[in-house]
Amino acid sequence: MLRKKKAVIFDLDGTLMDSMWLWADIDIEYLGRYGHELPLTLQTEIEGMGFTETAMYFKERFGLPDSIEQIKNEWNRMAYEKYAKEVRPKPGAYSFLRYIRSHGIKTGIASSNSRELIGACLKSNGMQGMFDCITISCDVPRGKPAPDVYLSAAASLGVEPESCLVFEDVPMGIRAGRSAGMQVCAVEDDHSMDQQQEIRRLADYYIRSYDEVLSGTYEVLS
Repeated sequence: MLRKKKAVIFDLDGTLMDSMWLWADIDIEYLGRYGHELPLTLQTEIEGMGFTETAMYFKERFGLPDSIEQIKNEWNRMAYEKYAKEVRPKPGAYSFLRYIRSHGIKTGIASSNSRELIGACLKSNGMQGMFDCITISCDVPRGKPAPDVYLSAAASLGVEPESCLVFEDVPMGIRAGRSAGMQVCAVEDDHSMDQQQEIRRLADYYIRSYDEVLSGTYEVLS
């Protein structure tokens, strides 16, 4: 999987970090303030959207009175303590990061989340100095499944897309990496188990733990 790769780029939520569990509660609380229940299809509807795109979608879909910036600021406030104190890396992620960095492979993050929340969980888990670039969907014209955030990360790293390996957990993210001309390894996450068939159809590799990359026990899908 790592053969001829000069850079590894990670999605954050559900991929590098076990964090998807917290967003349903935040969405329920936030929408409840305005008399809305959480739609069962919401996670699928917003999959891949950047932080700003998601705020715009919420404002229009639910007729929210807050501005886009107010919505984003409130989400950051509601989620910050959890990202700073409760969110932890996926199994084997820290060891895998140490390994690839020790072997001269550049590392980046390409996430739909906010810089504030990314920074909070990286700092609390001792990872803040382990990435050569952090790119978010708000930095680029289009969120996932467009390739923009991954192409921007590759440019920041100074690596050609075909020499990058992407780790992702959901179909929209996998499509983004593949559209950027990169190979993609899918990372198992409880919150995307209902999308397994699509994930396996789209990805090049599949892992349940980053330890499988180093041990060579990962699944080759294509």
